[in-house]
Amino acid sequence: MTESRTGIGGRGSSYNPRNRFEPLAFVPDGTVAGPSTQLLKDTSRSIIAYNDSPDVGFEASVNPYRGCEHGCIYCYARPTHEYLGFSAGLDFESRILVKEEAPKLLRKELASPRWKPQVIALCGVTDPYQPVERRLELTRGCLKVLAEYRNPVAIVTKNHLVTRDADLLRELAARDAAVVFISVTTLDGDLCGRMEPRTSQPRLRLDAIRALVEAGIPVGVLVAPVIPALTDHEMPAILAAAAEAGAKCAGYSLLRLPFAVKDLFEQWLEEHFPDRKEKVLNRIREVRGGRLNDSGFKTRMKGQGIFAEQVDSLFQASCRKLGLTRRSWNLSTASFRVRTDQLSLFGDG
Repeated sequence: MTESRTGIGGRGSSYNPRNRFEPLAFVPDGTVAGPSTQLLKDTSRSIIAYNDSPDVGFEASVNPYRGCEHGCIYCYARPTHEYLGFSAGLDFESRILVKEEAPKLLRKELASPRWKPQVIALCGVTDPYQPVERRLELTRGCLKVLAEYRNPVAIVTKNHLVTRDADLLRELAARDAAVVFISVTTLDGDLCGRMEPRTSQPRLRLDAIRALVEAGIPVGVLVAPVIPALTDHEMPAILAAAAEAGAKCAGYSLLRLPFAVKDLFEQWLEEHFPDRKEKVLNRIREVRGGRLNDSGFKTRMKGQGIFAEQVDSLFQASCRKLGLTRRSWNLSTASFRVRTDQLSLFGDG
């Protein structure tokens, strides 16, 4: 659904930086064309991942895909591809590992007596509605299982494709067991096409908010990431547009650039905004204690310092004006049920 694409073959990054774990690297001679997307089988035997971070609103998450074709140049998940022997650059957005057994594995884990009903986030690392999902429907398959067990789910996505699954989300929302957050980084379609080349354009993300709300599904907006000296001024307009579309709550996070993402983002700025490059990087350092990344709990999402405080004040003032609550949603596990063959003999319960 992207209207504007730039870079190599519509990719966010223009090269593959060296994998920090690998002693060997392939150096192209300049004649290599943009890579096509390769789907690789992921043979993971479990599907629910857990975290204890105080910065996110969930402990359990499901990621049907590793790597993300959306190609967002700033994506904090890019370095995870290095653990697989790939690069955080073009490899991350063109070599997608697919968990074909995701719905089956999820059903097995929810049916286990060890499962404690809780919110499962369909996100956490990569977007569950990246382009390949249109064909493979692994995220939809997982949603079917969650609806079957009535287990609450929270989704974060940049793709209008989430509206395809409004039927399942509506079913869960009727039991206070579903919420969707649409991430909007900018309202500028041209900037989106350069920075997030295979995501849905901003107008389509707003359309997704509208469509989900009309279907009776709770929707919030995430202004994420806020990029100092590049997109920070858009925060009030993004929140206003999302509220007009029907969003009821909001959140934000400030850009951070871990590991190889730092070099990729610097190169991207040099290619697209050379006149603004140093200003953007210096402002990021201001909110990251003099560095381009801060991985510390409680500061990595919001930053620190005067500029970070100004962004937070702007966010809070805009939310108050628009009637948006801070990012939160109390989902219920009260309707959770373990599906068995015998249960069907007595109706759905």
